[in-house]
Amino acid sequence: MPGIDECLLEAMRLPGARGAALVDWTSGLALGTVGEAPGGDHETTAAEAAELARLAAEHGAFAADDPVGERPPVEDLIVSNRDSYHLLRFVETTFDSTVFLHLWLARADGNLALARIRLGEMAERLVLG
Repeated sequence: MPGIDECLLEAMRLPGARGAALVDWTSGLALGTVGEAPGGDHETTAAEAAELARLAAEHGAFAADDPVGERPPVEDLIVSNRDSYHLLRFVETTFDSTVFLHLWLARADGNLALARIRLGEMAERLVLG
């Protein structure tokens, strides 16, 4: 079971990976980062990605109905632009499930379907604490 650093390094081995981070979406803080950051600043990127994640997670139109609250409210988010993809994968944890993996992929080299599958697998194996 990999920790944060191992998980992020594994994410960077995906085709087209430019950068990756584990972010707490309630605080906007990066718990770990590797590679490049869009705009050059990992902390700013983490805060901005957290706003997007919080929007999806806290609004009923996007969040799954889970009355017990044991699973993250959203599975993942995909944002695409002219030259890249941003994949945010929510991580289920034993405490409050308020973290997500953020993978930044170059559009020309990345495989979004593969990245989504592998990031989901990584999120399941990730050990936090």
